Amino acid sequence: MTTDAAPANDAVAGVDALSYEEAREELVTTVRTLEAGNLTLEDSLRLWERGEALADRCQAWLDGAKDRLEKARAARDEQSED
Repeated sequence: MTTDAAPANDAVAGVDALSYEEAREELVTTVRTLEAGNLTLEDSLRLWERGEALADRCQAWLDGAKDRLEKARAARDEQSED
């Protein structure tokens, strides 16, 4: 059995450019497709790899939003102390 990194790269291409909403919507579709089955093993693996990349993208957006909220709260609290 040989492995090829190119399919994995193809599977995650463009994910970094997606908004949170776009990534989440595609992730939902990906999960539904995987759950339905009827795919070859290779197609399933490629779709799973893309799903992992989409989940990571969503988490990055959520982490960024959390950081922004924490900074805004800290700035507000700092102004209240003055």
